[in-house]
Amino acid sequence: MGSRLPSCFNLLFNVFAAVSLVVSTLVAQPAYAKQTNPQTIVVFGDSLSAAYGIPQHEGWVALLQQRINQQNLSQQKINYQVINTSISGETTSGGLSRFANMLKLQKPNIVLIELGGNDGLRGLSAVETQNNLEAMIQQAKKSKAKVLLIGMKIPPNYGLKYSRQFSENYQNLAKKHGVALVPFLLEGVAGNADLIQADGLHPTAAAQTKLLENVWPVLTKVLKK
Repeated sequence: MGSRLPSCFNLLFNVFAAVSLVVSTLVAQPAYAKQTNPQTIVVFGDSLSAAYGIPQHEGWVALLQQRINQQNLSQQKINYQVINTSISGETTSGGLSRFANMLKLQKPNIVLIELGGNDGLRGLSAVETQNNLEAMIQQAKKSKAKVLLIGMKIPPNYGLKYSRQFSENYQNLAKKHGVALVPFLLEGVAGNADLIQADGLHPTAAAQTKLLENVWPVLTKVLKK
């Protein structure tokens, strides 16, 4: 009997320690999950964000996720998952038709709206383009998502008045609705033959870092709000 008592005591002690460990883990788990659960950034654009003509992992949206991951490692402050819902050839009317469903499915915390370029290239109504973009901004804000509007400029193929009105749409909408604005996604890329693909429209893989640098300073301000 005397020799078995310590063994029983040790067994009870081990069981108690194991139960305590499980309980403490379960108690701590919700706080840990809350800290590590990423919020969502949705990039909602056209071919410029869909990495047209280049590998997906070389596009600026993929590079954005890499940049955020690097920030996580160095600062432990930014914890976001980037989801790219961009479609090559998309117009603002096409985007608007699927925007509400995207909000429902993805439940984004931040939406980057990068649309309008195809409207301009086709000479579609600048007023209609503005109305479509405005409707998406309003829907996003209603869903409590922050909005970053990514602007576009077009050459004066359809006249100076049209191209001016087109680019001013983005500025006016950003001011009216109080949303962040990247004035021109292709700043430093458009007009540079070394950074444009053979089609004369789409940025090369080498240009994607520049696109990211055009977006990143504005996006970081949105992330800090």
